Amino acid sequence: MHTIRSALFMPASNARAIEKARGLACDAVILDLEDAVAPEAKASARAQALQAAADGGFGGRTLALRVNALDSEWGIADCEAARDAGFDAIVLPKVSNPDDLSAARALLGDVPLWAMIETCAAMLALPTIAATRGLECLIAGTNDLAKDMRCTPGADRLPLLPHLTAIVTAARAHGLIALDGVSNVLAETPELAAECAQGAAFGFDGKTLIHPAQIALANRAFAPSAERVAWAKAVIAAFAQPENADKGAIRVNGAMVERLHLSEAERIVTLAR
Repeated sequence: MHTIRSALFMPASNARAIEKARGLACDAVILDLEDAVAPEAKASARAQALQAAADGGFGGRTLALRVNALDSEWGIADCEAARDAGFDAIVLPKVSNPDDLSAARALLGDVPLWAMIETCAAMLALPTIAATRGLECLIAGTNDLAKDMRCTPGADRLPLLPHLTAIVTAARAHGLIALDGVSNVLAETPELAAECAQGAAFGFDGKTLIHPAQIALANRAFAPSAERVAWAKAVIAAFAQPENADKGAIRVNGAMVERLHLSEAERIVTLAR
């Protein structure tokens, strides 16, 4: 799985949107059968998503499919159809406990799973959800989580910050990708930039998006800055010096760095590539 800075939800019912997604600068495309599709269009959207996966043309982008919840009238059929359709991952909405993942796994076989954490029950079960076999990614479903909590996040998302921290922590503990929730700001604005920067500061790998206009900001926010890359290269170079081979801590550019910083520097340089 390559780095995902930007994961764009696209309604699977919209053929023009799917075609456009093949040329966008996002790292992942999530064809959506759930929130973005009206009930009367669910079956045709599923068929269109399956055809898109068969046709390919998404280049190096990760292609995922968000199915409907398994307890809906469409969820089981979505999973059965997607099992061998060629998607890189299946996004499961409203995962509230490990049993939801197990039920999906029985239908999907070995297709990697991405779990949307968007209920209060999911937050309480987060450690066991994150430990589930075959899970590859946790997505913060911030809109639905705020609704379930009956909170009003505001621009600073203050009521959600403990939950965002918990999602990142669970992902890191189990080697999973962590994606921040969507922003409802559809243009490249200071508000969207601030939310992307906040997600990056919290440690998310990237952000889920709902409009192509959001891609460039997310890609910039979740990529290491030039200053960060320069620091990482300096740390790597310093530890590579023969006189530092056996040292656990050294001075680099007037600051103390340890071996743990070397590991982080190597990750940053790899990500920058």
